[in-house]
Amino acid sequence: MVTAPRVGVLALQGDVREHARVLADLGADVVAVRRPDELAAVDGLVIPGGESSVIDKLARAFGMRHPIREAIADGMPVYGTCAGLILLADRIADGAPGQQTFGGLAVTVRRNAFGSQVDSFEVDLDVEALGGPPVHAAFIRAPLVEEVGPGAEALATLDDGRVVAVRQGALLGTSFHPEVTGERRFHALLLDLVRERVSRTRARDAAG
Repeated sequence: MVTAPRVGVLALQGDVREHARVLADLGADVVAVRRPDELAAVDGLVIPGGESSVIDKLARAFGMRHPIREAIADGMPVYGTCAGLILLADRIADGAPGQQTFGGLAVTVRRNAFGSQVDSFEVDLDVEALGGPPVHAAFIRAPLVEEVGPGAEALATLDDGRVVAVRQGALLGTSFHPEVTGERRFHALLLDLVRERVSRTRARDAAG
């Protein structure tokens, strides 16, 4: 019997339900994560869009910042969309006063790089790593990756070359919201990374 991958969605603020629905449709066992013990019970994590400074403050208030940083350092697959990308970045070019990130992605991001809510837009992106047709991407008060550092790679760019999706090992980040346009391939990639990590862990444990 194949066990469904257990994946958490950080449920402090943001579009939690949309991510949970996509993951469940792909066969994941989805857990809403608000406390360290809930994080410890999952094999992967999604950090949703929302307000990055609010999620940062709530993560610290709920005692989640250090456990998430430790999970990332330990190799847990994590996917961040929009605000989630900001929180995975090592550096923020225009962070709110005192704003912190979980880090892990060797990138610099700029918050709200495309303007306010009224400046939201949708576009098709070629993402070679996913294969298949272009990704239909929705940008809503979206951040932009201004610098891609060592170890990180750009997965998608706009026509002008600006980077809007990145990967570094088991970490994924997108400026846009695939969960609102019916795009499932980024979540499917996350689940593949989770399965690979679970398989490696089981093999290591079996070997003693």
